[in-house]
Amino acid sequence: MKSGFWSIVISIQARIRDLKAQAEGQDLVEYALVVALVGLGGFVGVESLARGILAFFQGVISTIDINF
Repeated sequence: MKSGFWSIVISIQARIRDLKAQAEGQDLVEYALVVALVGLGGFVGVESLARGILAFFQGVISTIDINF
């Protein structure tokens, strides 16, 4: 049978392991949120770039139509 001191030490070690596991889970959630935010920003940026390219080529086409 374990003495009272060792059962307290084992209990403290278990709590420390639990706290570390919670911190790692929190880090994963934060990384997932950052990745989602970067992905959303990339999507908005690509959409904006596509609209700019489309407007450019529509201008070129209208210029060609007017001159020929």
